[in-house]
Amino acid sequence: MLKNVADRCETDNLAKADIIPKRIVWRTESNTSKVENEEILLEKRKGQISLNIDRPCILRNDGGSAGILLDFGMELQGGIQIFAWSCGGDTKNARLRIRFGESAMEAMSDIGGKKNATNNHAVRDVIAEISYLGMTEIGNTGFRFVRLDLLDDDGYIEIMSVRAAFSYRDIEYKGSFRCNDALLNKIWDTGAYTVHLNMQNYLWDGIKRDRLVWIGDMHPEISTIQAVFGYNDVVPKSLDFVRDETHLPGWMNSIPTYSMWWILIHHSWFMQNGDIEYLKAQRNFLLALSDQLSIFIDRDGKDITPDFRFVDWPSFENKKAVDAGIQALHILAAEAAAGLFDILGEKKAGEKCLKDIARLRRFTVDHNGCKQAAALMALAGLADKDAINREVLAVDGARRISAFTGYYILKARSMAGDIEGSLDCIREYWGGMIKMGATTFWEEFNLDWMENATGIDELVTKDKKDIHGDYGDHCYVGYRRSLCHGWSSGPTAWLSENVLGIKILEPGCRTVQVKPQLGNLEWVEGDYPTPEGKIHLRHEKQPDGNVKSRIDAPRSIKIIR
Repeated sequence: MLKNVADRCETDNLAKADIIPKRIVWRTESNTSKVENEEILLEKRKGQISLNIDRPCILRNDGGSAGILLDFGMELQGGIQIFAWSCGGDTKNARLRIRFGESAMEAMSDIGGKKNATNNHAVRDVIAEISYLGMTEIGNTGFRFVRLDLLDDDGYIEIMSVRAAFSYRDIEYKGSFRCNDALLNKIWDTGAYTVHLNMQNYLWDGIKRDRLVWIGDMHPEISTIQAVFGYNDVVPKSLDFVRDETHLPGWMNSIPTYSMWWILIHHSWFMQNGDIEYLKAQRNFLLALSDQLSIFIDRDGKDITPDFRFVDWPSFENKKAVDAGIQALHILAAEAAAGLFDILGEKKAGEKCLKDIARLRRFTVDHNGCKQAAALMALAGLADKDAINREVLAVDGARRISAFTGYYILKARSMAGDIEGSLDCIREYWGGMIKMGATTFWEEFNLDWMENATGIDELVTKDKKDIHGDYGDHCYVGYRRSLCHGWSSGPTAWLSENVLGIKILEPGCRTVQVKPQLGNLEWVEGDYPTPEGKIHLRHEKQPDGNVKSRIDAPRSIKIIR
């Protein structure tokens, strides 16, 4: 029978796992509603309803509404399964309100209101009918917490179990990172898991909100994928999806810089995987896009790509910085395009890119104190990397950065040799999210939000701030803000590239430079995946400050130290 529908199916390569809750965060306690035997929901039970009623968890109403808040212990993508016996007597069904939340307080919220709880992109607040003697599956969103409320007046429901129906790609973590700093190890793992959750049928940016293929956001995400998983077909599938959705002279995702990021991603992906046939499939679009970008350089060399002019959200109101960041991105994209045209044998197109780069470099830009713009200027060679780091990037530690462009700030700081400062920035910023209960990295974060705030795994008291619901800006106000956003995974890629010291010099990782930079670390060990197999590395700092390295690589890979 399946053969008859095969031509109408799109396979998603996703696996399913059932996960039981880790703890009970809250339950109602009143004379009008009761929750009994809630501890059984933490037990591992068979995934099959039966006639044998064995110690059910009971939600019972007597004029009130019985409710319970479950914590599954980690961010998940999917829904929940509710196994129910009797629902108010005989063959009656029950009505439950189910609220998913990436934080405990989001799961306790109502749609709308001052804290901006929404059902945007994925419904997370729903009323469902739960079947008598059945298993009911509800939801498809990003969550860690689930609140259940019985809505039936003077009713009850006997629940055998509640399990998360976890949807994920069952793939090997080929890359790894370990050092003598446990926090950095946890940050590397958390960034890897953040992107892994977003590797659904396509590569999303967020699993609750922003379940879209944002091509600019994909650059840090594919950098993490390369360091953790190596090749995965979700990347070319997503790149091609956005390409085919973009009809020139339009821009990818309606943002000119995101078309620039598409070129940068293809250069990085080709260097990692060396798939010339896939690159050739991009030839026509790449040629047309490069010509289109060339049009938007004025006689003074200034990038004049039209609105929507965007680097990242925290820099959005700083117009001088936005102009500087876009100027730098245009140069970086033209350099990447020139490299790809050289590989494709498109000599004239490559020469045109080099002329565009020369024109763009003639125009003087001003970062206006913005770290994001300053970092991109350093990466594009528009400013002295050491001065930029000293005067802008290293000032105020991890303040005034963003979850998305933090990766490029780290890259610029490492170019200036400031490895210790970069490591401290990672510990402070991404470590701050972990301190506040994160199991995945967030769409946006500000160190100031931590003051007198409660972590995402706790209920907020009146004297504390809600770090999820009380903060945010632009498109990420309050509970609408995603707490699992792939663009925030940059430290995972950065640690593999800079501390383990991996730099790809030849397409397909045929030649790799290994240049570890331990900063204030004593040792580091890990794996980096390549098309030829894993490179295993261990670097240890010696008493004289020198680093002793052991490198095990496939024979087909040339290692340069």
